[in-house]
Amino acid sequence: MSSYNHHHHHHQTVPKETAIQALNTIIQLHFEKTLEKKRSVDLQKKQLWRLFQSHFTLLSLLLALQTLSPKSRLQCRHAWIPLSLLSLSHLLFYVAVAQTLRCINGFKYQRRCHKLTLGLATERLKRLKMVVGELGEEGGGGGLVEELEICYQEPPESYLGKFKRSWGLYFGFLILTFGFMVSATVVLLCF
Repeated sequence: MSSYNHHHHHHQTVPKETAIQALNTIIQLHFEKTLEKKRSVDLQKKQLWRLFQSHFTLLSLLLALQTLSPKSRLQCRHAWIPLSLLSLSHLLFYVAVAQTLRCINGFKYQRRCHKLTLGLATERLKRLKMVVGELGEEGGGGGLVEELEICYQEPPESYLGKFKRSWGLYFGFLILTFGFMVSATVVLLCF
């Protein structure tokens, strides 16, 4: 039993050059992943912008049709048709926006994790290079290094609150838009 414990608690050591190369590889990987997530967020934001444009184009078209139609054709009793179209349009738009925001927030969270891991690996590399520099000056060039493992880092729970706040703002904006369109339809058709 004592040989088992001794075997599992012994740290594996590697040459400093190998450690530096491994840390550089980790840094490069997480840097590339950070850029990849940034591009994914930007792509999702463009998609969200196109969704907003198409949705508000549809809303303005519906509003224009209501204002331009003769009062004798569309009356208050016909309000359910444009209101149904508005409600369906908003429902589809809300689902699309929710899905897009979920993707954006997921990519941002992953990007933050890669940035934290990148920072940890960079810090370890700096410390290792300082140790190698100090040993190089003292003449001890080819020593061994312990603790090379870099675990995937995650932000604190408070970081997720930022996403909830942004979702709340978007949702409030969408509800206000829906309320405006419904009230504009009722006013145009009934008064």
